[in-house]
Amino acid sequence: MHEIERIETPTRRPLSALAELLVDSVSGGAAMGFLAPLSHEAARHWWQYDALAPGMDTPLWVACNGEQVDGVVQLSACQKPGGRHRGEVLKLMVHSRARGQGVARHLMTTLEAHAGALELSLLSLDTRAGSPAETLYQRLGWEKMGDIPGYSLDPDGSGPWATAFYFRRL
Repeated sequence: MHEIERIETPTRRPLSALAELLVDSVSGGAAMGFLAPLSHEAARHWWQYDALAPGMDTPLWVACNGEQVDGVVQLSACQKPGGRHRGEVLKLMVHSRARGQGVARHLMTTLEAHAGALELSLLSLDTRAGSPAETLYQRLGWEKMGDIPGYSLDPDGSGPWATAFYFRRL
């Protein structure tokens, strides 16, 4: 069973495991804004200096199975006065070894509970159109806003693909 932990500032071991998870995700076809091949060092640098930089208020939940990090999800609450009721789901990733075990559902449930505690009433996210993630989001009650064709490049750089946008009222 996976335990969900909230991480503020990762130590060396979780940082390395987060990098390995990002590399696995990108090599498996989830662009996440990166192109393959993504090096472990570049992934580690991104987690340390971009995703979890000091002063960033973007909680990260990690699904751990013993020493392994099998999944993550991050929440970015809007800081603008007119948008303090909403947040964005960032970087939901599940390692290939842990797919089909309910990790993504558990992470999303945890994130949504935290968003509710923050009194957020609207969440949004994006994912590759036609991906298995779309089925997950629909099963969790997310509503599709639509697709934007050619929004992101395929991780192998072969060409653009459509991105689907979703929202959920809490």
